[in-house]
Amino acid sequence: MSKISIIIPVYYNSDTLMLLYEDMKEKILGRLGDYEIVMVDDGSEDESWEVMNRIRDLDENVKCVKLSRNFGEHAALLAGLSQCTGDCAVTKQADLQEDSELIIRLYDKWKEGNKVVLAVREQRDEPALKKFFANMYYTIVRKTIDKKMPKGGFDCYLLDRQAIEVLLRLDEKNSSLSLQVLWMGFKSDNVYFHRRDREVGKSRWTFSKKFKLVFDSMMSFSYFPIKFMSGLGVFMAILAFIWIIAVIVEFIAIGTPVKGWSTLMCLVLFSAGMILLMLGVLGEYLWRTLDATRNRPVFIIDTINDSRKE
Repeated sequence: MSKISIIIPVYYNSDTLMLLYEDMKEKILGRLGDYEIVMVDDGSEDESWEVMNRIRDLDENVKCVKLSRNFGEHAALLAGLSQCTGDCAVTKQADLQEDSELIIRLYDKWKEGNKVVLAVREQRDEPALKKFFANMYYTIVRKTIDKKMPKGGFDCYLLDRQAIEVLLRLDEKNSSLSLQVLWMGFKSDNVYFHRRDREVGKSRWTFSKKFKLVFDSMMSFSYFPIKFMSGLGVFMAILAFIWIIAVIVEFIAIGTPVKGWSTLMCLVLFSAGMILLMLGVLGEYLWRTLDATRNRPVFIIDTINDSRKE
């Protein structure tokens, strides 16, 4: 009989964890057969770790993993995948925004022979502005990075054991785990669901983290920043050449004196700004290369509590 692992990254989720477990117990755990739940505390400073261990006392199939500090959801998921023992593993958010029965649907698709199954957001009960920026991000990804990105995007997914092993070997920093899942290219399928708005707790998915995700996605999976720099440089060079020819022709044909210091200063400042922007993009690539050469681990596990090994 196959075994499924449920990976749950935890970051300030003390108010939703018990509700999440009770919901899974009521709806799906009795239907999964052999299962395990791997909860990973990503440096929470609330009571998440204590709640996780109370759940472990209720269910011997629960494993609690504590990271030494906050490494981010990407690292927390990788830590959970590194500790899971299932034939496949599904990721699950702790904020109660996805129906637990979604796991059953993903599991059934895996049994059909798919090595990757994506939980795609068909609808989402969230503010219009939030949905606008999310859809804009996924549009950018489809246009410049990977056309296989679903229109609604995805946070949760199921991975076959082979896909898990490949993902752990990638060992990438400052990257997007979702795009790594798409990049692997295994046989995949989609399951569509309705994402509910968050009713309990406060989201820690801040604007700065979203902005970093956009930057990480572009820098790790696309040549677009470099192409943009080259294209802009060529465009400005052509524009400057045309302008020079126009000034010379006007001076010879009409005798108009060369003037316009304000215009010249605007052009100089604009050019300087673009040069600094391009240097900043190059600096991002250099820093990421330096970070990769340090060979520091993506995550550090502090404690593992597993009832089956005690």
